[in-house]
Amino acid sequence: MSASSKVIKDGLWYNNPIFVQVLGICSTLAVTNNLRNTLIMVLGVSFATSMGSLTLSALREFIPRKVRMIVQVLVLSFYVIIIDIVLRAYQPAISKQLGPYVGLIITNCILMGRAEAFAASNPPGLAFLDGLANGFGYGWVLLVVAAIREFLGFGSLFGFKIVGDGFTPWTIMVMAPSAFFLVAIALWIANNYKAKAEAAKKAAPGSPGAPAPQKG
Repeated sequence: MSASSKVIKDGLWYNNPIFVQVLGICSTLAVTNNLRNTLIMVLGVSFATSMGSLTLSALREFIPRKVRMIVQVLVLSFYVIIIDIVLRAYQPAISKQLGPYVGLIITNCILMGRAEAFAASNPPGLAFLDGLANGFGYGWVLLVVAAIREFLGFGSLFGFKIVGDGFTPWTIMVMAPSAFFLVAIALWIANNYKAKAEAAKKAAPGSPGAPAPQKG
């Protein structure tokens, strides 16, 4: 498996920021009752993570170790500010709905986590790919949660009504705690699936953990 393929698979699934690293959980409470806002947040986090990792990887030989964390925050804040400015200029309604949450992207542990764990010791191209994969890995989970919450809470997807007048909205889905319930269920399903897959792999004939065949 090539390094690029491993980075992509890790970010999207095997080392998923939510399922494995359990990072960025607060975003699920903040924006996932609306698919449109969630998509904007996902794109913002993916942009900041990928471009921040690319920049920090390119500068890693020139950053003194004593101020490494400060420089990382500075670089990542620069890209978050760009996102905020673009939203205010071209999507003022969405920017107003998201409020302070765009600026709080800098507090998302995924950004600093990938900068410190990967970008600081890998080439720029691979660091960019890692940031993008982790952003999308984080994003697809949030989009699934947002789709469930918006559908059950409002009877719509991306703001478009898709159910009839007889539909009764689930009020709990509009409230913040529902996001944590759904993420907890998703974590349980994902970890259960991975555990079964690993057990099946170990039990397969010829694998290192497989029991030795009995001689008759």
